[in-house]
Amino acid sequence: MLRFDLPQVHAHVIRWEAFLTFVLCLVALTVTPWVLPLLTLQGLVRGFLGHHRCPSHRLWTQLFLARGWAGKKEDMGAKMFAAKLLALASAVSFGLWATGQPIWWVPCMALVVFSTLEWAVAFCAGCWAYGMWYRRFPPNAG
Repeated sequence: MLRFDLPQVHAHVIRWEAFLTFVLCLVALTVTPWVLPLLTLQGLVRGFLGHHRCPSHRLWTQLFLARGWAGKKEDMGAKMFAAKLLALASAVSFGLWATGQPIWWVPCMALVVFSTLEWAVAFCAGCWAYGMWYRRFPPNAG
């Protein structure tokens, strides 16, 4: 379902943010999981309020536009769904770590895999799931 009520996002900015997610997840896995709440917060802001309201997204967008690196524009609806998945996975991972569960690294590794797919080959698993969901369960046309 396309979101015409929200501004579109630049593809290269989204890929850069996926790379930063990848890096932060690697830091969580190798140094400290205390960086996971940052991913949770970013996922919540981008997923529920929109990328255009996220301070770091606005900063990256300005920098990329100034240098001509922003890329084509894409619909934000699927990217918001992907951001909600980021918030969920990072919160679960941090919660598991905070309670001493040794499997906390599983959702973090999933984020490494999916963020790598986004920044390396422009495949957004959350966007794919978003599209599949709306093909299977289309919204009621009122």
